Amino acid sequence: MEECLHRASLISVVFSWTLDDLLNETLFKYQVPKIPKTFLSTNDYTNSFFPALIEETHSDLYSSLMSVPKASFCEIRTMEISKVFNPPYDLFYKITLKNITDEVYGVGKYEPEVGDLIAFTNIRPRSVDDLSRIKRYCHIAYIHGSKDEFTDEIPILLSYEFDLKRNKAQKLYAVCLINMTTNVRIWKALNSEMEGSDMNIIQKVLQPYSRMEQNCQTCLSGVNLGRSNSRVKTIIKAQNLNESQKDAILSCLHMKKCHHNDPIKLIWGPPGTGKTKTVASMLFCLLKLRIRTLTCAPTNTAVLAVVSRLHSIAKDSLEHGSYGLGDILLFGNSKRMKIESYKGLGEVFLDNRVDDLLYCFSPMTGWKNCLESMISLLKDPEEQYALYLNSKHNENVMSLEEFAVGNYNDKKVSVGMSMEQFFKQKFCCFGGKLKSLMKTLCTHLPTSFVSLKVAMKIFRVLELLKSLEVSLSQSKQKQSLNDHFGVGQRIFSWFGWLSFEKEEFLHTLCFLCETIKLPKLTSKYGISQFCLKNACLLFCTASSSSKLYTEGMKRVEFLVIDEAAQLKECESAIPLQLHGLKRCILIGDERQLPAMVKSKIADRAEFGRSLFERLVLLGYKKHMLDVQYRMHPSISMFPSKEFYDGQLSDANIVREISYNKRFLEGKMYGSYSFINISKGKEQCNHDHSLKNVIEAAAISEIIGRLKKEFVRARNKVSIGIISPYKAQVHEIQEKVKQYMVSDPNFSVSVRSVDGFQGGEEDIIIISTVRSNLSGKVGFLSNRQRANVAITRARYCLWIVGNATTLVNSNSVWRKVVVDAKERDCFHNTDEDKKLDQVIEDACFEFELLDESASAFNKLSIRDMSETSTFSSHYCITNLVRLSGAVSATGVRFPSGFC
Repeated sequence: MEECLHRASLISVVFSWTLDDLLNETLFKYQVPKIPKTFLSTNDYTNSFFPALIEETHSDLYSSLMSVPKASFCEIRTMEISKVFNPPYDLFYKITLKNITDEVYGVGKYEPEVGDLIAFTNIRPRSVDDLSRIKRYCHIAYIHGSKDEFTDEIPILLSYEFDLKRNKAQKLYAVCLINMTTNVRIWKALNSEMEGSDMNIIQKVLQPYSRMEQNCQTCLSGVNLGRSNSRVKTIIKAQNLNESQKDAILSCLHMKKCHHNDPIKLIWGPPGTGKTKTVASMLFCLLKLRIRTLTCAPTNTAVLAVVSRLHSIAKDSLEHGSYGLGDILLFGNSKRMKIESYKGLGEVFLDNRVDDLLYCFSPMTGWKNCLESMISLLKDPEEQYALYLNSKHNENVMSLEEFAVGNYNDKKVSVGMSMEQFFKQKFCCFGGKLKSLMKTLCTHLPTSFVSLKVAMKIFRVLELLKSLEVSLSQSKQKQSLNDHFGVGQRIFSWFGWLSFEKEEFLHTLCFLCETIKLPKLTSKYGISQFCLKNACLLFCTASSSSKLYTEGMKRVEFLVIDEAAQLKECESAIPLQLHGLKRCILIGDERQLPAMVKSKIADRAEFGRSLFERLVLLGYKKHMLDVQYRMHPSISMFPSKEFYDGQLSDANIVREISYNKRFLEGKMYGSYSFINISKGKEQCNHDHSLKNVIEAAAISEIIGRLKKEFVRARNKVSIGIISPYKAQVHEIQEKVKQYMVSDPNFSVSVRSVDGFQGGEEDIIIISTVRSNLSGKVGFLSNRQRANVAITRARYCLWIVGNATTLVNSNSVWRKVVVDAKERDCFHNTDEDKKLDQVIEDACFEFELLDESASAFNKLSIRDMSETSTFSSHYCITNLVRLSGAVSATGVRFPSGFC
């Protein structure tokens, strides 16, 4: 491991592993020390993360190799050496892929992306043993560049030199393993390899909190915003925020001019406390104050939630169409973000912005060309018509639209038009383009390039253009303007145009032509950098913030990290090193789930711990959002007391009578209840995950009733079913799939606790799964996981489980059961006769299947061969006996059982 720390890159570390190393799950078992809470220096800080990062990468690769039969793959059509090929290390090649339209054993076509790590093999591996068998022909490769749009070539870096001549006749495959992009970016950040990286803020969070903020009179006075203070308070007031939200925003904005040593602010946002609304409102204030800010989050989903709320606030405040949105920029992987699912976000998404501006900046067909063409038409329509007539004498012919944009080469001529027809068509052509281009300018250019004064001129042009178009369409000349050629300036009166309108229109166009100086950029990369450099508010994942490390990038003054408690501290090091960064605001809740870590070794080393959590452990002060707007008071009571020291209060909206919704009859189905299923059966599946078919059957019955009630009353309802175990999630999905059909008014979602973090539904049903006499509950005992599960519901939370097991567990779930009993919210299933019968039937089916499995297991292959007649008779007799009993209860054997 020590040797690995000195390698040039994480990729070279991975390439140093043999296949045996990759398949050794415990390769680094004793080489990953625990990450400390304090650090002596920035080198001590960065070096402490390397071992865990390497182990997590190794664990991720190991996991992908174990499931290689399910991995996507593609066949390689051609392979050749790249120009930058330089053995023994720079083993760069270029590949093209064979088109595969069909699916092979359920695995879809694979399209390699930058950052993918692939197994480069000469067979399609159907098991991990296949890789071991062809060890000599199995290489690891890294996709280090995008596919060339002209040649379809994909640049790859190979771990070993490949003999192209010797292997020319072989089929070659690329099997997708993992994407390394985030880990590679973390590695570079820890090595300070980012352009202009600055450890200023990281230096200040190495040791415990200095407590200078508490004594900072500049902050406490609240005057450091100066003249902006009243404006900010007006903005905040318009957002209808509670006191804790207002205070959080003001305390963050006061950091602007406060010069105490601590640059970090923590905002603590428990479930349902309006964290996203608070962050979006704060960002809107930063936008109005023109403070360049980067907002990050661990996932695309979290980023999109914030930018969507901000976009909504900004749109509501805009007074002139979409002018001003150019100051907001969202960037990231378009495929993963699925921008089209979020209304309006295309207006601020980098890829869309680049495409629109590329057209607008084009010297041949863009803004400047169109504007000058319209000015020429209005100034001297006679001359433009003469040019058109002269073009008729050329051998080649072209359409009017082609003529209008100056495209004269290799085109055929339309037969001559009258001046009236010519002017109308050309004016409409230019007018339509101008509308589109002016909307692009207002929407996508930052306000530093299009001032409000210029924007108002653009909107005036649009008004005049609309008026002139109306006059043009209503004109009914009886006399052809061809007859009046030579007096072209009189054309405007023929169309009913008022002289002052036409003159104002022309004058304003000339003003815009002289005033708007667009950058001379004709490449997507150049325009992308232009947008990134000039936006005021930037949004991306923490990993994607690495794109801001480019030469000439304008400094980011504020960094806001949402869901900061779910972001590994080493990953937060990517945005924290931005050059010129002065302040950082972390928003999160360390009492909910942290970042996911696949490796148990890395997890024990605290690799998943966030900067937010570490600073809390060091005594940093948190500003708490203390009013929750999600849960019915009977639901919020326990988590507030157990996880938030009773500091969480209920908003007025959740205390109103209208919030007390009932979806099913019976006390068991009130706002909050624990439903005790004492006859549950926990069992382990092939992936060592647990399930409880009795609980799944009970939940299926409850969902069936909710569906019937929905059909009767047609009241919209969303239902979330949560379980901590993947096997139980799958079991419940199978049981309730008939109710999961697409219906916008009745939705059923079944997910793990981890998958539900950040989500909420009208009704939440929790399946705790564990059912044993010893009180073993495994990772169900995790308090953070319990907190997430219990705080997802709006109106109803129904917890399904074995009360005896949970009470004996001596975990947080013991407190859940005791609390439910004390509040008279504890119910046994025999209180609902129909539900109790469903459970009895499910138990009977489970016992029959268990008995039949035991009967078969007792018959060894040797016994069957030696006493085939007796064994066959024994088997058939048991099947007849069991099938008779099963048929009587209406339960079917599993497929293939007989």
